[in-house]
Amino acid sequence: MLNTIFPRPAGQGFPPPGGRGSLRRMIISHGRRYIFVHIPKTGGTALALALEGRAMRDDVMLGDTPKARNRRRRLKGVAAAGRLWKHSTLADIDGLVSRAQVVEYFTFTLVRNPWDRMVSYYHWLREQSFDHPAVHLSQAVDFTDFISHPSTAASFRAMPYGRYMRDAGGQERCDAFIRLEHIEQDAAPLWAHLGFALPLPVVNRSARAADYRRYYTDGAAERLADICATDIVRFGYSFDPNRRES
Repeated sequence: MLNTIFPRPAGQGFPPPGGRGSLRRMIISHGRRYIFVHIPKTGGTALALALEGRAMRDDVMLGDTPKARNRRRRLKGVAAAGRLWKHSTLADIDGLVSRAQVVEYFTFTLVRNPWDRMVSYYHWLREQSFDHPAVHLSQAVDFTDFISHPSTAASFRAMPYGRYMRDAGGQERCDAFIRLEHIEQDAAPLWAHLGFALPLPVVNRSARAADYRRYYTDGAAERLADICATDIVRFGYSFDPNRRES
């Protein structure tokens, strides 16, 4: 199902050649005892870059940065439960790390306002050139019809944020869900674990309008609220960014 929502064509990287790429990675730090799970389209690139900038020699990186590519040889012969790539879930990396390490390490991820995330996803797809139904759909219909399409709804419903943080036994293990919109506040437990705070540069700025609300009709906003109800309720999101999110 993950391939449906964030497609990765067979035999190509993600994003594939010809697409608008960005630098993403999952990081497993044995030295600092943390696991960073990078959920797609949550704006986690800045945090990942900052973490990579302070990477230790034995850190494992799954992604498409030069440093991550240079360390791929460490994965040779590893038998993991799932696909090892930049957006692996905790369950996927079972075998690369032990279940005890998942419990003992500080596990964290970023989450994002679902209305904003859907706009980001749609515009990313429209810039791609590989052969995948989601790409074709985004380039054939407007944003409202894209949200209303059954495949879009099914994919997002199948992968709420918490599912990325379930271990191989199906139990959620996350020490910090960091909301992109409140990153300095929500990252405090991470800074405490690391013993230092990280500067977060602005990266991957796109040409889309900054205010995601302009892309939504009333009906489309309600549709998204239904599709992503689990994440909206859990993390206190609302369509209006001026409304206090707690």
